[in-house]
Amino acid sequence: MSPKKVTRKSPAQQIHAIIKEPGDWRGKKLSQLRALIKKADPAVVEEVKWKKPSKPSGVPVWSHDGIICVADTLKNAVRLTFPKGAQIKDPKKLFNTRLEGNTVRAIDFHEGDTVDDAALKALILEGVGLNAAKERER
Repeated sequence: MSPKKVTRKSPAQQIHAIIKEPGDWRGKKLSQLRALIKKADPAVVEEVKWKKPSKPSGVPVWSHDGIICVADTLKNAVRLTFPKGAQIKDPKKLFNTRLEGNTVRAIDFHEGDTVDDAALKALILEGVGLNAAKERER
């Protein structure tokens, strides 16, 4: 008997699988958000973190000198969470959940919601800027 060959999926392949998981509008929305994040910051690094029994496939994470945002597929929404969201200017008021905390802010996208590409791109780039500033301080 030959030893089993373990094939490790790349983060991009894992995120693609997470996108396909729900099999409905949430996967399409997550795919749209992913494309927008990558377009906003071509140097972004995709990862999958926090695999656990309740979420065996893990959570898509986009980083650039630190985490910019994390995606989560909820029962009736796709949530994009910005760990440093409270420091990000949000003139278009995209943040609509987790507003009470001192650091984190998030956006829940529901079925049929349109995405303000320009406003979301601005949030992503500001998140990158915050991480870069932190990196320069070190």
